[in-house]
Amino acid sequence: MHVKNELRVAAGAVVAALLIAGCGSGTVAPPVMAHGVALREPLADPRPYGAADTAFGLDVLNAWCRADPRANLVLSPSSLASGLGMAYLGARGSTAQAMARVLDLPATGGPGLQAGLQARSAALRGLDGPGVTLAASDQVWADPTLKTRRSYLNAVATGYDAGVAQVPLLSSPDRAAQEINQAIAAATRGQIPQLLSPTSLNGIALVLTDALYLRAAWATPFQASQTAPGSFTTAAGQQATVSFMNGGQYRSARAAGWTAVRLPYRGGKLAMVALLPPSGAGGCATPAASTLGALTAGLTARLAAGSAAGPAQTRSVSLPRVNLGVQVSLEGLLSELGMGVAFTASADFAGLSPQPLSIGLVQQAATLQVGEQGTVAAAATAVGMQPTAVRVQPPQVVFNRPYLMLVTASATGEPLFMARVANPAAH
Repeated sequence: MHVKNELRVAAGAVVAALLIAGCGSGTVAPPVMAHGVALREPLADPRPYGAADTAFGLDVLNAWCRADPRANLVLSPSSLASGLGMAYLGARGSTAQAMARVLDLPATGGPGLQAGLQARSAALRGLDGPGVTLAASDQVWADPTLKTRRSYLNAVATGYDAGVAQVPLLSSPDRAAQEINQAIAAATRGQIPQLLSPTSLNGIALVLTDALYLRAAWATPFQASQTAPGSFTTAAGQQATVSFMNGGQYRSARAAGWTAVRLPYRGGKLAMVALLPPSGAGGCATPAASTLGALTAGLTARLAAGSAAGPAQTRSVSLPRVNLGVQVSLEGLLSELGMGVAFTASADFAGLSPQPLSIGLVQQAATLQVGEQGTVAAAATAVGMQPTAVRVQPPQVVFNRPYLMLVTASATGEPLFMARVANPAAH
């Protein structure tokens, strides 16, 4: 039996964040907050949702790499899956089916969906602990004129611990962008100062945001004295000199030509897995989800002979220091992966609002810094929903034979010009 609890989502945290971020000129008042009712779902296993987000992330990363094969890319599958997952809870019909395939999620309203999402959110937030600072927050931002279904607000409260804030998206999109950016900047400790441009929300009536911040210390830090310059072969085939961190004894596994090394963070709840493609692999080498699963299993347990990955070994590593930062619009990539209907006038988000909506933007910004002491990373995702109307194509008149044209005064009918077009190709 579900026990209803009035949601106390990050209301205080978001309002406090806005106040902190707003110290200075350009400040805006905190938005009006409202909340759905979170249902306490039966305990569920979050691991299938982690596997789904991994497969989804690999698909996006691979498509992104194909579009820009020589660029550094950094993506938060978790943040992107949360932003789109909140939209998915309101999707229906073919739109829900398309989003489910791309996100690798069960059917909307299927048994255990909200319980699984709730377990996923709880597991993510539970990573915070000694040596690891992790903050994750989800939020619905709605224009006051948009009608949102109570059942939808309850669903995002249950699955994502998300509340709703009213901001003037349609009447003052630049102000709404400022409010959302301030909240995101505070939630990511200043790592993502601006997710949305002042003009990016034109025509958008609802925005779903996810913010993620991570600061994690290595279980065994690298010694700065061992960091040294070395040669790195870039994706363009050129040689670059970079700083390599050296040392350590880390578990390593191999599968399908890939080599994986697991670098744990303090507390044992979190680890980085660094993946080296097969020697000679060119282009956008990305492991299949099954290969990644075999490598992950090989890093955490000695596998039986004949399994997909060989038994784990202990190795030292030489890993470059990196400082990455990317901001990307993902509508095209998601359409390419099969979510295209969600971006069209045919989209069905009837579970979110009685007003017709489609996805108008999917924006993500992410940073990743890896150094001798550990990792600092942040990501933010915004999914914007725009009002749509069912467009009925009127009967078409094709001027494909000689025709007349008149230029007339509307009030009097005075004919300023008349013409007969017998051959549009002639002059």
